[in-house]
Amino acid sequence: MAFWADREVLITGGAGFLGSHVVRKIRQRGCRALTAPRSRDCDLREKESIVRLFEKTRPGLVVHLAAVVGGIGANRQHPGKFFYDNAIMGLQLMEQARRFGVEKFVVIGTVCAYPKLTSVPFQEAELWNGYPEETNAPYGLAKKMLLVQSQAYRQEYGFNAIYLLPVNLYGPGDNFDPETSHVIPALIHKCLEAVEARQEAVSVWGTGTASREFLYVEDAAEAIVLAAEHYNDPEPVNVGSGVEIRIKELAELIAELTGFQGRLSWDSTKPDGQPRRCLDTSRAAHAFGFRARTDFRQGLMRTIDWYRQHRHRVARPSMTLE
Repeated sequence: MAFWADREVLITGGAGFLGSHVVRKIRQRGCRALTAPRSRDCDLREKESIVRLFEKTRPGLVVHLAAVVGGIGANRQHPGKFFYDNAIMGLQLMEQARRFGVEKFVVIGTVCAYPKLTSVPFQEAELWNGYPEETNAPYGLAKKMLLVQSQAYRQEYGFNAIYLLPVNLYGPGDNFDPETSHVIPALIHKCLEAVEARQEAVSVWGTGTASREFLYVEDAAEAIVLAAEHYNDPEPVNVGSGVEIRIKELAELIAELTGFQGRLSWDSTKPDGQPRRCLDTSRAAHAFGFRARTDFRQGLMRTIDWYRQHRHRVARPSMTLE
């Protein structure tokens, strides 16, 4: 509580899926001066917008969550946008944070920064041992450059920037737009639509053989807050649950929980993405005491229940800077 009480905090992407949870947790911890601008009010791709934001807020702590994100399809369709927008936002924001004397800068990276073929579980030391999986490499590399920047700024300027590597997130409030969503909301949407329409089959991308690790959004927000409070070192830190599941098993579980009893039809003409994803989360546990607490099945049930209640009121968001 004392850490947050008198601190001016700036959260980019604070209105987004993860950001809204982070904002709520920080306010619950007693922060009285928190700014979370919307993308329509501050375009982080424009230097002048960032300068005006810092002149107005004068933050001591910045948590950079704003990003252009999406599933495999969106990454394949917009590789240039995913690279440029994510790189330019982070690079300019950190530079102006340094110039304005920000005391601490928290960068949220991505598991997509890891090489396509990485020993499981992924350890932070493996981050530079190969090229990322091709379908999301532009996004992953754009985010990875912020690690380079944070370490270079620490070395030259003594700038306290930390870098977190979260796995795929899920939970209430996720993006369920079938054009841009990640695998869990996409499958929930498809299965519930199929139940209502009494469809016999649901089409799923890929072969189902790839694996992923997922982290409940509330747990991810807690990890970010703990790192902001306690972590001040240059090394990147994995943030995940440490639990791996194959996409085939995930689809079967979501079908069960949504009540879809039909057939899952695998479209092998669509890419699987990275073959496996599962993190070694021991550094987060040792460095700032984070361990995921939400059971995966329970987290999925909460997400499905939320979408059932909100699906007809949730607008389909396009790719945004939230």
